[in-house]
Amino acid sequence: MMIYNLMLVVVMFFIGNMIFVSKHKHLLIILLSLEFIVLSIFFFFLLYLSYSNYDMYMLMVFLVFTVCEGALGLSILVSMIRTHGHDYFQSFNLL
Repeated sequence: MMIYNLMLVVVMFFIGNMIFVSKHKHLLIILLSLEFIVLSIFFFFLLYLSYSNYDMYMLMVFLVFTVCEGALGLSILVSMIRTHGHDYFQSFNLL
C-alpha cells in the first residue's frame, strides 16, 4: 500500500511540473501548479512521517510556509491585475 501512495505522489509531482513548464504564460495557472506541487510534497511528508513514526511538527512548519507562499503569490497576482489588467506574461516588457 505504501508503494501505491508513493507512486501517486511521484505522478502528482511530475504532473504539476509539466503544467508549470508548459503553461508559463499566465500567472494564475503557474500559481495553481505550484500549489499542486506543494500539495504533493505535503502528501509525501505525511506518508514519510507517519510511516517512520516521527512527530508531525514539521508538517505544521511546512504548512505555514505554504500559506505564506500562497498569500505572496496572490498579492502579486492582484497587483499585476490592478496595474496591467491581466496576468498574461507575453505582453509585458521586462526591460
